[in-house]
Amino acid sequence: MSIDSKRPRTLLEISRRVRDSDDDAFDHAAHEFLEVFYGQPEEREAALADRPEPLDPVRDAYLAAVAEHLARSFHLPTPEWSETHGNNLIRPIFAGDESMIATLTVHSPTAFRRRLLFVSKDTLAPPRRTQD
Repeated sequence: MSIDSKRPRTLLEISRRVRDSDDDAFDHAAHEFLEVFYGQPEEREAALADRPEPLDPVRDAYLAAVAEHLARSFHLPTPEWSETHGNNLIRPIFAGDESMIATLTVHSPTAFRRRLLFVSKDTLAPPRRTQD
């Protein structure tokens, strides 16, 4: 079994893996997902296709935003579930302290902003590879 086979290959797998876990586990699973997503172009559409299991308003919004943003970025069909999943935030969430609010508001990708999540423009950038 390869290391990639242990990493979440879909957004649904992320939700199943972190259902009863903390934010660190979610962040780790999301990072692993992105490594697989960027490394396996032939599996990208399938990685976004299945609706994740409900977690909580913030993580649901994040997964829906990831699906929409990656689909648009890679000219894939935007999953229908991403339009209805993760729309329960009533207050904005900023991924940074107060000094970052203006920057995050301006630079956050549209898929995140419309769900009241304000993140860095590089949130879904391909993970950097370290040189051996």
